[in-house]
Amino acid sequence: MKKAILLGLILLGSFGTADAQKRTILERDLRAMLSAFRGDVGVYVRNLRTGETVAINADTLFPTASTIKIPIQCGLFDKIHRGELKYGAELVYKDSLHYDDGIVGQLKDGARLPLSQVVMLMETTSDNTASLWCQAMAGGGAAINAWLNANGFTQTRVNSRTPGRAAFQKQYGWGQTTPRELAELLAYIRAGRAVSPDASDRMYRNLCRQYWDGDGLSQLPPEVKVASKNGAVNRSRSEVVLVHAPHGEYVYCLMTKNAQDESWERNNEGFALLRAVGARLWKHFEPKSNWKPVAGYETWW
Repeated sequence: MKKAILLGLILLGSFGTADAQKRTILERDLRAMLSAFRGDVGVYVRNLRTGETVAINADTLFPTASTIKIPIQCGLFDKIHRGELKYGAELVYKDSLHYDDGIVGQLKDGARLPLSQVVMLMETTSDNTASLWCQAMAGGGAAINAWLNANGFTQTRVNSRTPGRAAFQKQYGWGQTTPRELAELLAYIRAGRAVSPDASDRMYRNLCRQYWDGDGLSQLPPEVKVASKNGAVNRSRSEVVLVHAPHGEYVYCLMTKNAQDESWERNNEGFALLRAVGARLWKHFEPKSNWKPVAGYETWW
């Protein structure tokens, strides 16, 4: 208790009146952005240095879409840590594993590749066949959910191909989580607390190699390191990001569901909101930065 009080006093001392006013303005701006979205939306933001937090519908359940691949990686690395799998083990691809025509799904039956590459493709290119393969190797959704529960993540769950979760899958799809829990899971990995320090380090490095960087990441300077994962299905667009900003790391998660705009163009309301929130948070935490997205970049997509 004394440690908790001391920590609170330290955070209070580092977060003064002017900072509180800026936080109020940030929350006001975020609420205005979110209120214009035609659908349900939630956001959670936390500065890892000062503890400054903004939470709007942060404990509401949302579909994970591909962001579920962060928990899948945790479950897989738990198996590796226990000695049941080896990260460098050679795997043999079988046609029975095929889910869609991503990179792994286009391999020929009998193709060989290391587990480390399958994990990389799951997190970096969000390869679905690779992800379902990793989910199975992790012991399935039940084993991953058990790890999540044991580590305090009680709202985040794998639904797909998981016994007893058919009703949840019908409502949320592959998985479900809240903006707060998903952001804090990424921070948990960053802090070296997920599975083990060495496992966390390896997982975090995988999450820092994101192919899909046209949403919130496009609003950050290219030299700034980030760990992230995004997810998108017709009526949901989401992203969780941990930014290594010059003046202190911050993590945030924006999630949507029941979106009226189901288009897949760059100007989709969900994609546009991800970019707007990413830009606003960078401006808040790095107010002296003069960096702006390069003009014309948006026409590449």
